[in-house]
Amino acid sequence: MPYVSVIIPAYNAMAYLPETLESVFQQTFPDFEVLIIDDGSSDRTVEWASQIADLRVKLICQTNQGSSVARNTGITAAQGEYIALLDADDIWEPTKLEKQVRLLEENPSVGLVDTWTVLVNQQNKSTGKVIVSHAEKDAWKQLVQFKTVCCCDSTPLIRRSCFETVGLFNPDLPFLEDLDMWIRLASRYEFGVVKEPLVRYRQHPGSKSTNCQGMLEAFRTIIEKAFESVQVELLPLRDRGYGRVNLYLAWRAINNKDYEQAVHFNYQAIAHYPQLIFSWDFIRQSIALGLLKRLGSQTYDRVRSLVQTMRRSAGEWNSRLNKQSPPAQTSEKTAI
Repeated sequence: MPYVSVIIPAYNAMAYLPETLESVFQQTFPDFEVLIIDDGSSDRTVEWASQIADLRVKLICQTNQGSSVARNTGITAAQGEYIALLDADDIWEPTKLEKQVRLLEENPSVGLVDTWTVLVNQQNKSTGKVIVSHAEKDAWKQLVQFKTVCCCDSTPLIRRSCFETVGLFNPDLPFLEDLDMWIRLASRYEFGVVKEPLVRYRQHPGSKSTNCQGMLEAFRTIIEKAFESVQVELLPLRDRGYGRVNLYLAWRAINNKDYEQAVHFNYQAIAHYPQLIFSWDFIRQSIALGLLKRLGSQTYDRVRSLVQTMRRSAGEWNSRLNKQSPPAQTSEKTAI
């Protein structure tokens, strides 16, 4: 019986799926099975996956029903003690599973282990940004405040027994179905985190996260359900969650070049959680909105691209410096 079941939902994913699967094969922890769930692809996914000789890889085909159903199909078919979710376009660093399994083995009360995440573009080039998670112990309060826990679906390693307790992914949620799952898990189990960037999350233009209103409605459904029967002293966290999700959606609207919608979400963020006005994220966003209004979207995009290039160059330079440093002088923090 495999120790870890890696579940990869795939829908017309041949542009990235071979590279994603190769990152699984390169894991230093070899005791796994891979379940590729083809969600009604019309490209060569089925033909390609059927020819894989490695017996650890299994192909399961279904009609197109969406990523939540595909993940549920994989979880139901999985034989491993631990479940690792992996999107078909993301990349794992070689030690990801090894370090997560070790943390779960050493902490029986932990149900989910997260990692840090590097954002990359479509060509797998780092944007210079690392998303840091502090999902330790009681992560529920962080999740309902829309703080960063499980940056993407490809980071967590979860005990299979946890799904038997909280159920599977909700296929009726068109957005944020992963957040709904993490909140349910956090209501019953402690979380842990490997504080290293072990996942490369590929960003795409035109992703479903551009539907800001749909995401807000999904968040409202999830958050109201989460607060149905909580203690009175926890209720203020709900407004903080609405504040943070509106701040996030304002950034999404900026990326969509929808200035009016961005301003609307920005105002709603402060209306729900006035203390956000003192946060660095709000200050940065206010500067971005000012630049967008004054310079226009094209000039703003050029400025943002320049900043991202400088950030990426700084990250690459720091990485080279760290590689030249003696191992005894290198720490996780300095390596970021």
